[in-house]
Amino acid sequence: MKFTTRRAGPGDGDVLGEIHAAAWEAAYAPFFDPVFAANGITSRRTRWHARLAQQDSTILLAEGDGRPVAMSVHRSSSTRPGLAEILSFYSHPDSWGTGVAAVLMTGTLRHLRADGVTRAHLWTLRDTPQSRRFYTKAGFTESGATRTHDFGDGNPLVQVEYERGC
Repeated sequence: MKFTTRRAGPGDGDVLGEIHAAAWEAAYAPFFDPVFAANGITSRRTRWHARLAQQDSTILLAEGDGRPVAMSVHRSSSTRPGLAEILSFYSHPDSWGTGVAAVLMTGTLRHLRADGVTRAHLWTLRDTPQSRRFYTKAGFTESGATRTHDFGDGNPLVQVEYERGC
């Protein structure tokens, strides 16, 4: 299957929400109480129209056969001056193993280079080996930094930082 990337537009809120909710449910929901996880999935389905309207970041979609199946969000880092931060990077579980994530990462890095960015970083949960393998395969290395992040349930989870040149 051939994949293409494009910038998300105002009408993409629902598809962004579906990708985010499905990927988050598969990868992250097991870390949370079932009720909290269910609310998190619902929230992820409905928040993207507002995120698109904010226009404070670049949101990209990757499509296969004309169907959006993966998304990334990036902007200037709020904690690392001069770097960009990839804030979200998700592919729908139906597309896992197809190569779409690699195409989307290539497109994301191309956008960053076009904007004059030379380095990017991101955070991912320490206990998600699938995402950590992907970022390593995509050329990211662990910076050595860790932090805890509370998703709102009072149970902070450890994240690790990755970075690479664009």
